[in-house]
Amino acid sequence: MSVVSQVILKADDELRYPSSGELKSIKDYLQTGEQRVRIANTLAENEKKIVQEASKQLWQKRPDFIAPGGNAYGERQRALCLRDYGWYLRLITYGVLSGDKEPIEKIGLIGVREMYNSLGVPVPGMAESIRCLKKASLDLLSEDDAIAAAPYFDYIIQSMS
Repeated sequence: MSVVSQVILKADDELRYPSSGELKSIKDYLQTGEQRVRIANTLAENEKKIVQEASKQLWQKRPDFIAPGGNAYGERQRALCLRDYGWYLRLITYGVLSGDKEPIEKIGLIGVREMYNSLGVPVPGMAESIRCLKKASLDLLSEDDAIAAAPYFDYIIQSMS
């Protein structure tokens, strides 16, 4: 949900007009729209490259993940990991576009620890994979865009740590 939607719904629930502070948050949101779209486009257009680079970084840091007995051992398991990386990258774009971390929480983080624990996937390993995804993604963005996008990656990392 975008900042605009949140402000409107909150004001409506309270039977009032948006406050000046809320209107300022809408103004700020609208002023950063071009940047948010640019970031989302860059991430979406480079998904394959980002996922490949992130997985390369992760396997170098944690070769035990792809060794026999590791969670990403074998073609099928590795493909599932790469699929998850793409899914998390997509979640990041949702957050960036909305200007809020709420879509990330609602769509992708509720129950994530329980899911990975039930599958025998170490959650700290997933947090490390998101760190690699962050680095591979931010390397493709300008400094200002990287600063704007980083908190969305950090939110997922923090939730998994």
